[in-house]
Amino acid sequence: MENMQLILASNLRRIREERRLSLDKVSELTGVSKSMLGQIERGESNPTLQTVWKIANGLRVSLTDLTEVPRSETVVISKEDISPIVSDNGLFRVYPVFPFDGETRSEILAIVLEKGAYSCSEAHNAKTLEYVLVFEGEVTIMAGSEEYVLKAGEAIKFRADCTHSYHNSGDGVARFCNVMFYPE
Repeated sequence: MENMQLILASNLRRIREERRLSLDKVSELTGVSKSMLGQIERGESNPTLQTVWKIANGLRVSLTDLTEVPRSETVVISKEDISPIVSDNGLFRVYPVFPFDGETRSEILAIVLEKGAYSCSEAHNAKTLEYVLVFEGEVTIMAGSEEYVLKAGEAIKFRADCTHSYHNSGDGVARFCNVMFYPE
């Protein structure tokens, strides 16, 4: 594992540069002296936890944003690595391809509905949005009192803060992607 001092130095410099902040501005935001910030960025100082918290709070980032090695933004997912959530006697399968991400406030699900499959969802939190893109088959979506029939190549965006349901109303398997956005 990399030295914590070097991880902190790299993360602080990256965050500051991404936000186009001078050391003076970071000092103003955090209450940590410019000279101490410079030493931290150069890996010349091993600051106390209290100092790291002051920097995190002042920059409005989490402690781990400063203290962990950033993960690659590129992630490859294989369907075989995902355990589906199954309902309707196995006819309705949800694959959480990208589980909830607190930064983007979203999750991406791959959904497979066998012929006749049906699932009803309770209302989600206020202003939650669902984006659905049908790849194969036909899906009937009820959102509140409105009904929408989507075929392969069609998409819909709807507020999911009402009762809503999915039904494979076609003759074969239906496959679609569901992107859910959860506002704060």
